[in-house]
Amino acid sequence: MKMPAEPETIEPWLPQGWVVAWEETGHLMALDLMATNPAAPEGYTTTLESGGGVICVRGLDAAGRQAAKGQMAVLGDEVAVDRVVTEEAHRRRGLGGFVMRTLADRALEEGAVLGVLGATDAGRALYETLGWKKYATLAECVYRPGEAPPRSPTAEP
Repeated sequence: MKMPAEPETIEPWLPQGWVVAWEETGHLMALDLMATNPAAPEGYTTTLESGGGVICVRGLDAAGRQAAKGQMAVLGDEVAVDRVVTEEAHRRRGLGGFVMRTLADRALEEGAVLGVLGATDAGRALYETLGWKKYATLAECVYRPGEAPPRSPTAEP
């Protein structure tokens, strides 16, 4: 489960069997959406699929293989962005930003005005270049019965 809180503040409140997943803690980010009418980077094409309330954008390389993807669910005037990934061989070519801007444009068409997402540290770096702002730390907790809780990375030895 994820919650907008600093992990060390919720750790003492976790019931038996629940632990903070320190390596998975991330960032809650948001953006007021704006149309950008993005163009795919040279050598890439795009597919857009919709189903079950989820819209998925895929960036494909010249051979038709997936190079990047992202998905979102529009909930009224908000959109939750999820699973944005650029394959290692295709990074640093503008593809991740293109996928994010394509999702934002489609969200606007669906009536959304605000985007929200949970970001990893690496994802946060990309999203901030696109205007997204961090509003809270996202602590992730998992149920691992019988496992000793991992130590906080900032805990004293």
